[in-house]
Formats: sequence, structure tokens, C-alpha cells
Amino acid sequence: MIRKLLFVGVCLAGVAAMAFAGGAKEEARPDYPMELEMWIGLGGDLGQRIEEMAADFNSRQDKYVINVVEQGDYEEAMTSAIAAYRAGNQPHILQVYEVGTGTFMGSRQVIKPVYELMADAGMPMNKDEYLSQVTAYYSDLEGNMLSFPFNSSTPIFYYNIDAFREAGLDPHDPPSTWPEVAEAAEKLMATGNYSAGFTFQWPSWTQMENFSAWHDVPLGTRANGMLGWDAELVFNDEVRVRHLQQLVDWQKNGVFQYGGRRGDATPLFTSGDVPMYIASSAAYAGIARTANFEFSAGFLPYWPDVAGAPQNSIIGGGSLWVMGGHSDAEYQGIAEFFAYLSSAEVQAEWHQFSGYLPVTYAAWELSREQGFYDKIPIHNTAISQITLNPPTDNSRGLRFGMFPQVRNVILDGMEAALTGEMTAQRALDQAVSRGNALLREFERTVQ
Repeated sequence: MIRKLLFVGVCLAGVAAMAFAGGAKEEARPDYPMELEMWIGLGGDLGQRIEEMAADFNSRQDKYVINVVEQGDYEEAMTSAIAAYRAGNQPHILQVYEVGTGTFMGSRQVIKPVYELMADAGMPMNKDEYLSQVTAYYSDLEGNMLSFPFNSSTPIFYYNIDAFREAGLDPHDPPSTWPEVAEAAEKLMATGNYSAGFTFQWPSWTQMENFSAWHDVPLGTRANGMLGWDAELVFNDEVRVRHLQQLVDWQKNGVFQYGGRRGDATPLFTSGDVPMYIASSAAYAGIARTANFEFSAGFLPYWPDVAGAPQNSIIGGGSLWVMGGHSDAEYQGIAEFFAYLSSAEVQAEWHQFSGYLPVTYAAWELSREQGFYDKIPIHNTAISQITLNPPTDNSRGLRFGMFPQVRNVILDGMEAALTGEMTAQRALDQAVSRGNALLREFERTVQ
């Protein structure tokens, strides 16, 4: 998998070094209805809902038809899109997960920047209408949005209300610090009904990237890469080493159970076997569908002795990138589709169904007016957490080239510590060294 991701990063950077071989399509009289292809990295209920949104847009006008094509996961979608680009048959729209942002920003000739797309179509985007924590992630240093924010999420702390009641814990007051998480886990395990106290999904995203932002410590220099490709990773300090070592210790006594690199830990929570779970706000739909117990969510836990914590969490999920090499008429249709996706009604419905954040303030306000947060407070938890404090250089987001590959290097290090192969310090030292080598490789390709 690392080899495949490395190939994607190098290919993107290589394509960026030269103009697209065929250039933009030769303009001709538009032939309507015009079909526009959108490749996504989401499947299941979320993928189906995106297809329904496209079908709704298609039914509202007769000039454009958005065809949604599921491409497996995000990594497979990126790989397929770059291969298609090099062959000259790239999709019009590509859904890319947030850690692919830096790679695509370093490959400007592969894309049509969204701010240019919308301006050319006579529908310039007003950034003030979008959540600042979201737009900062997908904007260049001048504040121009390069991709369209669509499915943004953030990790939150889910917990089993039924299990809390059984263990004598207050279901209205979940743990807020890591020591409190350990204490609650021990009380839950004392009932004899659970294999461990807590687990989490996407370990690098939740326990390294968001952990760092939440504690206001840098994952890397240069404002986590936001200020330049010459950034260096620095997550092998005392705060991160101590946290990883604590996870190792908690795993040994059963307080914590490792569930895998992606969303593999979800069944541990939804089955009722592990009663506390750090996962994406967008995991809500799947949890609600499969869990047969009452659950809620609170903010991410933090270490109380780390100055500046809690700060704010950062986003996950993905955005929509417009691929280069298409005609002006096709770009007009894409702009109209994005305007549809930006509407308060569409955004609010997507947010309420999926658990992804409402990317516009209007959708957030509409959801509040509809009483949505009164009925399901979990969804407001995610928004309140990510907007808890004005973001700092350490909590604005990440902008590292080839970060999908770097994320796998981080996971290698975390797993080496959890399996006892290395000490926590050595594991993170090695991950930083390997990760910086990847950053330098990417930096050479974009110079």
C-alpha cells in the first residue's frame, strides 16, 4: 500500500511539472445535455446519498447530468484519477480525502482551482459563508479556495450510555481528560461485561494529527506545512511519546484495545463489547444503524498538564477537486452543481444524515432552527469542538506533500510500539525520520 501511495504522489508531482499533454478540450458548440463524471471514494449509505444528491440536481435542470462513480476508497480513487489524467480521460470532479490536499496543491496544473471555476462562471465564492476551520484547510496562502469543501468531519468521543449506567457512571458527564478515560474504563471493565474500556479508529488521524492540534503542539514545522513545502515533522517529542507509551501500557492491562488502521474498530463499539470509542463525527450514521444501545458523544479527551489544551480539533473527510483539461462549458456545469451543493437546504440535509459538518454557517443555522441539535446533540458536539478556540498554527490543519504515505509511516511507528517491537521513543523517532524523507522527496518534485 505504501508503494502504491508513493506512486500516486510521485505521479501527481510529475504531472504538475508539465502541462497536460492534450491541454483543455477544444471548444465547440455545447451539446446538451452534457454528462459530467464525478468520482468518489465513499460507498455504502454515504455513497448512495451522494448519488441521490446528484440525481436531485439532474432533475432540477436539463443541461447537465452528473454521473457519480464509486472508485472504492479514497486511495483507489486518487490512483485511478491520476492514471486517467495521464491517459487524457480524467473525470470532471474527484473526491479526495483531506490528507491528499497537500499533494494536489503541489500539482496545480492537474486541477482547475475552485475559486477560479466559480468566478469564471459568474458565481464567485464568499469564503465568509463557510466554516473558517474548513476553508483554511483547502485554501492557498492567499486565501483562495482550491477545492470545494464537501464532506468535512472531526473525531469525537462516543460512549455507550447503557454501559455507563450499568457501571454507575454519569451518562450526562463523559470523561474529558485521559486520566478520567482510564478511570471510567476500569469501572466499566469491573462489571465483567466488556473486553476493554476504549478503542479508536484511524489511529494517525485521531491519536497523532488531532491529538496534536487538540493539545496545541505542532505535528510539523512551518505551521504544519501551511507555510511551505520545506516543513519538517516534529511529533517525536515528550508529549506524543508519553501518550503513545500510555496507550501501550493501557493495552497491556485491558483499558485500551487496538482495532486496526482504519475504521476496523467500529464493530468493537457497535457490538457493545467496548463501550468508549473515538471516531469520526461522520461515523454517526453507521453507528446509529447498527448499535442496539443508546449512545452519545463528548469532546476528545486531553492531558490536563499540557499547556494550551484543549485547543480545537481539525477536520477529516474530503473535498471535491475539479480536474484540469475540460472545456469551459463543462466547467460551467460543475460550477452550477457546486452552487447547488452549497445551498443551505442541501448542506443541512447532508449534515443531518451523515454526521459530516455543515460546511456553511447557513446550513448550521438552518439545522439549529429545525431543532436538529435538540433532538441529536451529538452533531453539535462536533461543531462546538472544532470551533472551540480560534485556530493556531498548530491547529489550523495540515499541508504536507505525500501525506497519505506519511500517515502510513506514522501508523507503522504506532504499531511497532503497540506490539512491543520498539519503544515509543524509538518508534516515533523512526517515523519522523522516514516521514521527513518523504517530504524532501516531494519538495524536490515541486521546485
